[in-house]
Amino acid sequence: MLRRLYDWTMAQAESPYALWVLAGVAFIESSVFPIPPDVLMIPMILAAPRRAWLIALVATVASVVGGMLGYLIGAFFYEGIGQPILEALGKADSMAEFNARFNDVGFWAVLIAGVTPFPYKVITIMSGWTAMPLGTFIVTSIVARSLRFFVVAALLRAFGAPIRDFIEKRLGLVFTAFVALLLGGFLLVRYL
Repeated sequence: MLRRLYDWTMAQAESPYALWVLAGVAFIESSVFPIPPDVLMIPMILAAPRRAWLIALVATVASVVGGMLGYLIGAFFYEGIGQPILEALGKADSMAEFNARFNDVGFWAVLIAGVTPFPYKVITIMSGWTAMPLGTFIVTSIVARSLRFFVVAALLRAFGAPIRDFIEKRLGLVFTAFVALLLGGFLLVRYL
């Protein structure tokens, strides 16, 4: 089933409605869809490099708005289902402590999930579940998703088809290393 879904997504890149499909995929990927918008962006940008920035912008805006849906899902389902179960189990205090810890590092969690291969939808839902300040969530999502999609667009626009293999296979690793170095730098500055 996942392979058919991937093949369908790739076929949409050649559609005259590709930007709308990209927006839809980026939107639902941020909360429930398993296929990242990159698989549409890459062939779309290779086919029309002059539209790279527009394609990245559409993916960014739709992804952030979809992330807000994920945030609402987390907020709604936690209150309606998760909290009563935890209270019945006597674990409501543990969740309050977890929520406070998550929100202390929430900016970094959203940033990391937004640019690395870690599923962004997990963080969008957890952000709502833990009641992360919505403003922090939105600003961090804009930064993270812009960074991810505009870097992909810039690489494809600059290097074209030869960079496609690198992006599809190794860009997640590069973003992960970048975030690790960034976090390491902040820790060094803070503790030295």
